[in-house]
Amino acid sequence: MTEIVVREAETFETKAIAELRWRWVVERGGVPVVSRDDFVSSVVAFASAHEQTHHRFVAVRSAVVVGMAWLAVLPRVPSPRAPDRASGDVQCVYVVPEERNANIGGTMMAAVLDKARQLGLEHVTVHSSPEAIHLYERTGFTASPLVLFADFAGR
Repeated sequence: MTEIVVREAETFETKAIAELRWRWVVERGGVPVVSRDDFVSSVVAFASAHEQTHHRFVAVRSAVVVGMAWLAVLPRVPSPRAPDRASGDVQCVYVVPEERNANIGGTMMAAVLDKARQLGLEHVTVHSSPEAIHLYERTGFTASPLVLFADFAGR
């Protein structure tokens, strides 16, 4: 079996990333409100419009994208001690079921956090599913009593 390669995504892989996002939602019982083609087009357009702020990572085996992760970079209000500030938010981490439990998620998170360090981000957050908490804890995330969350999506 060929080795998994984790790296920043190439532009041509954005459609495959969109397909993974679709698969993830359907896998969890979600019902899409747009067609698959429209969704893929919207992800491609989003990625193109946000190249400077949303870094895409992929896990690839034999030229097939089997995992994805996004790092959203958010500017922060300047401080007298740090006039140029930013933080990050990990989004849409997913590995196809047949490739899970092989540390692909951990390898992708290491790449995401390396990028965050290279960018000089102050901190990185993640909104996790219950099943993935262990992954994030293994890669250095800790729960914080200082972070609060207001959910307006009604989920």
